[in-house]
Amino acid sequence: MASRDRRAISFEFFPPRGEEGREKLMEVAKKLQQCQPEYVSVTFGAGGSTQQGTLETVLDLMRSGFAVAPHLSCIGSTRSSITALLDQYRQAGVQRIVALRGDMPSGMRDAGDLHYANELVAFIRQHSGDYFHIEVAAYPEFHPQATSATADLDNFARKVAAGANSAITQYFYNVDAYSRFIEAIAARGVTLPVIPGVMPITNLTNLARFSAMCGAEIPRWLRLRLEAFGGDAEGLREFGLEVTAKLCQQLLQAGAPGLHFYTMNQSAATLRLWQSL
Repeated sequence: MASRDRRAISFEFFPPRGEEGREKLMEVAKKLQQCQPEYVSVTFGAGGSTQQGTLETVLDLMRSGFAVAPHLSCIGSTRSSITALLDQYRQAGVQRIVALRGDMPSGMRDAGDLHYANELVAFIRQHSGDYFHIEVAAYPEFHPQATSATADLDNFARKVAAGANSAITQYFYNVDAYSRFIEAIAARGVTLPVIPGVMPITNLTNLARFSAMCGAEIPRWLRLRLEAFGGDAEGLREFGLEVTAKLCQQLLQAGAPGLHFYTMNQSAATLRLWQSL
């Protein structure tokens, strides 16, 4: 991990579709390489939908000089398929895994052998010992499917107890949510690094859709300000990046150990934020 003068950053990509998408992603990655990320992560589709794409993207990025952390979700997967992936990643030189429960793909009924992220973390540790650095997910505004705030904190603590090394949060726009989450887990004796996930604001329609799916809150003042731009896409983007940059600065001032940017396979917004910091 970098010093406090240069907190570590990381980027998230998703497996592109087709050769054109693959070439575009590599161009984006090359532009972001100047930021010297500690690693980049690659999302994972349960049930085989993008699993092969994840592996191919991981290998492409590693050949380009990145340390890569593949996402690995357990929903819809068997122990044998997870074992095969872990062996492939280890053989390829991957040293970091983002371990997630994942969502059940549409039309799939078999939830697989492991149903929760803590079970996946424990399985990785059983299979691979301490070889992998394991990241898990954290939800400062609480998981949308959590039965209560307490239950969600209990679930996070179970993932840590199972062997997680650090965590990446769902994105949020309320610094207090992050600070209070850190205080709540510290009260339970959980002190691992929790890196805030940052979603650059560039498009209200997309942001509203993503937020509805993942349970991230868009504060009322922010939504109304964004709506006021109407068809002024450039004005909205400038304001959105200003808000996001201030959020990043506040998080670092609050002691966040780094920042994890959800790039959406684009470079411009993330580069702007990196330069502003």
